[in-house]
Amino acid sequence: MAPSDTVLVAGSLHYDIMVEADHLPRPDETAVGSRWYPKFGGKGGNQAVAIARAGGRVRMLGAVGTDDFGNFLRAGLRSAGVDDRYVATLSDHGSGMSVAIQDRAGDYAATIVSGANLFIPRPANAADLWSGIGLVVLQNEVSPALNLSVAQEARSLGIPTLLNAAPWRDPAPDFVELVDILVVNAVEAEMMGAGKVDSLEAARAAADHLAHRFGSVVVTAGGNGLAASRAGLETIVLPAERVKVVSTHGAGDAFIGAFAAATIQGERLKEACQRASHAAALHVAGKSRAAAV
Repeated sequence: MAPSDTVLVAGSLHYDIMVEADHLPRPDETAVGSRWYPKFGGKGGNQAVAIARAGGRVRMLGAVGTDDFGNFLRAGLRSAGVDDRYVATLSDHGSGMSVAIQDRAGDYAATIVSGANLFIPRPANAADLWSGIGLVVLQNEVSPALNLSVAQEARSLGIPTLLNAAPWRDPAPDFVELVDILVVNAVEAEMMGAGKVDSLEAARAAADHLAHRFGSVVVTAGGNGLAASRAGLETIVLPAERVKVVSTHGAGDAFIGAFAAATIQGERLKEACQRASHAAALHVAGKSRAAAV
């Protein structure tokens, strides 16, 4: 039997068009940008690449179109060392894409067009897909049906599932029961009924609240840091590292990548959070390898 040392990421792939401007435009405003450039993206793709950059073995389940965007995305996966054998190429749907605007402070806003990400097919040979998998990572940029199906199969095989509940959508009760590790930011935690998260103490309360539903929970609170909780076992509070912000774009995905790599490598919750927090800090400061992808 193959060792269970590989992470399966089932998720989105987006061709990101990044625009830099002095400020984010208001409604009805035409802002003038300073430059634009293409970037590999999609929460699923970003997290898969971040896992590989953090030293983890990773396999991607996703889909692209028969277009230049799809070629770019597949090349990005391969150059990072991600197994892309289960990324389908669909002739009847274009690749996913997004347009993101980043201001001088490093904050950003984005709009995505999902395209092929909403039509990811299940591979014909499921045994090959699951060979060696020890952890599943999901997000909410693909269809709820795909997430549910993957989580159900993971549970049947005894494989834990990590959900990064971004972007926010209300999870179905049968899906909640299949999530072993939940990672959310302050806004997502509040939308899940955990209250406003504007401090480390609030993050701790939110993590404890959500742990009763999900078991292990990590609530990230931006520049404040994070809190993690395992229901009835432990609560961890970790202040953020202080760095000069270059860009916050993709910091959450860098966090998930390092956290998943640490988890598949056998690190405990506290150590995985520390490693992930450091990776996110490096990313925000523009010093990580993943920041260049």
